Amino acid sequence: MKLFTSLNIGKSGVKISVEDNILVLGSCFADSVGARMLHSGMDVCVNPFGTLYNPLSIAKAVRRLSSGEPFKEDDCVQMGAGAGLVCSFSHHTSFARKEQEDFLSNANASLKEACNKWKSCNKVIISLGTVWCYFRDGEVVSNCLKRPQAEFERKALSLAQTTSVLRGIIEENPGKEFIFTVSPIRHLADGAHANQLSKATLLLAVQDVLGPGREYFPAYEILLDELRDYRFYAEDLSHPSNVAEEYIWEKFVGFAVPEDQWETLNRNLKAWRHSQHRPMH
Repeated sequence: MKLFTSLNIGKSGVKISVEDNILVLGSCFADSVGARMLHSGMDVCVNPFGTLYNPLSIAKAVRRLSSGEPFKEDDCVQMGAGAGLVCSFSHHTSFARKEQEDFLSNANASLKEACNKWKSCNKVIISLGTVWCYFRDGEVVSNCLKRPQAEFERKALSLAQTTSVLRGIIEENPGKEFIFTVSPIRHLADGAHANQLSKATLLLAVQDVLGPGREYFPAYEILLDELRDYRFYAEDLSHPSNVAEEYIWEKFVGFAVPEDQWETLNRNLKAWRHSQHRPMH
C-alpha cells in the first residue's frame, strides 16, 4: 500500500560541498538549513542581517553586501512598544541593542564579516517567505520594529515585480550559483487563501528565473505533500516541527550534496550535537 505522496526531486545541477564558500539568506527556514550546514562543517554565512522574508528586503541585503557601506547613526531607529532598544529597518530585531553604539558595533562587525564572505562566495541559497512587503517613506523595511502601523504601507509584489527582483539579484552577481527555495512556513495573518497566493507568486517567479547555475529545492512541496499532517508542525501550526526540519534537511543533502560527502557531514553533525550535551555531574 502507498500511504503518502513521495516526491522524486532528483539531483541539483548546483552542488553544495565542504569546499564551497556559501551564503544563506532569507526566511526562518534559511536559518534552519543554514545552521545545519554550519554544524556539518560547511563554510557558510547565514543571514548576516537576521531573518528576511520578502524578495525586496533580500535584494536590498545583497546590494549592501556588494557595496559594504557601513551602517551609521542615521540608520538607527528606536523600537516601539516600549522596547527601549535600538535597531534598523535593515535588520531583524535579534540585532537590537539598548545602546546605539552597541547596535552599530554589532551590525557593522557582522556586515564586515559577511562582505568578505560575499566577495569570495560561489554559492548562494535564498529562501523566500512572502511577497508582502512593508514600506516606510517609499523604502522597503525588513522589520517594522514594533513601531505604529500607521507609519507603514503594506503591499504585495506582483508576479512581474517579484520576477524582476530575483532576476536582478542573479544578473548583478554573474559569478555565483543560486539555489532558491520557498519557505514552507505558513503566513496566515491574512488567511489561508492569501498565503497560498503569496506562495504561488514566489513559486512562479522562481520558475521564471531558473536556468544554468540556478536551481529550485522544493521545501514547500515536501512539507505540504510528503509530510501532510499536523504532527509535522510546531505548536503554532505554521512552522515545521524539528522532525520536519530534519527530514527536509536530509532531502536537501540528497538533492544538493555529492554522495561521497554524506558520511563526513553526518559525522560532523553528530559531533556537534554531542558537544552540546551538558554533563549532569
